[in-house]
Amino acid sequence: MGIVVSDLCASLRFYRMLGLELPEDPGDEQHVEATTPGGLRVMFDTIAVVRSFMPEWEPASGGHRMGLAFHCGDAAGVDATYARLTAAGYPGAKAPWDAFWGQRYAQVRDPDGNPVDLFAPLG
Repeated sequence: MGIVVSDLCASLRFYRMLGLELPEDPGDEQHVEATTPGGLRVMFDTIAVVRSFMPEWEPASGGHRMGLAFHCGDAAGVDATYARLTAAGYPGAKAPWDAFWGQRYAQVRDPDGNPVDLFAPLG
């Protein structure tokens, strides 16, 4: 999965808080990757990198560019993760609630404004 970011350091900091193993300081790199325990490769590229091979690239408009969801273990984990991220200055889009489909759910925004869901089963 590739995510185009406007500020690589800010995005890495946000996604590290969600458990991805990412460098504290990418140095001069404009492309960074992490592999989740389940084997999913998550790649972060700056706008400059994308435009280096696709000069006409423009961010999507009229809605978010992607949707990600992070399992937080249990309902208390959803609440704690939401609290930790919002305390760090990331905007909360939807405070934790008990969803009708049987999960504790919340939503925050990453540094580019993309919604990131936090979830865990109820009970």
